[in-house]
Amino acid sequence: MTDKPEDLDRHAMKMAKKKAARDKIMATKTDKKGLVIVHTGKGKGKSSSAFGMIFRCIAHDMQCAVVQFIKGGMSTGERDLILSHFQDKCAFHTMGEGFTWETQDKSRDIEMASAAWEKAKELIRDPANKMVLLDEINIALRYDYIDVNDVVAFLRDEKPEMTHVVLTGRNAKEELIDLADLVTEMELIKHPFRSGIKAQIGVEY
Repeated sequence: MTDKPEDLDRHAMKMAKKKAARDKIMATKTDKKGLVIVHTGKGKGKSSSAFGMIFRCIAHDMQCAVVQFIKGGMSTGERDLILSHFQDKCAFHTMGEGFTWETQDKSRDIEMASAAWEKAKELIRDPANKMVLLDEINIALRYDYIDVNDVVAFLRDEKPEMTHVVLTGRNAKEELIDLADLVTEMELIKHPFRSGIKAQIGVEY
């Protein structure tokens, strides 16, 4: 179906008005700051999206860092790629030993989460790091392995002004959501696991 000339003209005028309105809005957005970004929710894609930002930083030659709070020694594509090709741009620290139902040792989980948080603070304080990803920290916070008030106070009072910090994991605490500049909730609509399909390389890890 071919549009009539008057329809094309009407569309062009409509888009021109939209662009003018958009340009007017964008002209007011001039500030820059280091963002606190939270990815939470039951749906897939929280860590994947966060690693997308890490690779974006690497592509722009920006120093960055990753601390994994829960995930253990299992090989993942993101970690393997960073360690094999981008260690000079991205410090990568896997500090967890697996999910709590795997370790079955709460005191050890608390010890590891506390060590991960100390490493995270060290990396965030370093102004050379433009982005720091705290992968699955929300799980550690949910189980009170680390104190959410300590995390919020540190991000509010000690994070360098231009450093971005990304925090992932289900069940983000309200205190963290209130502090954050950007919060995205991944909604689960359908998942292959419910149909008996296990996690697969290249999709989940």
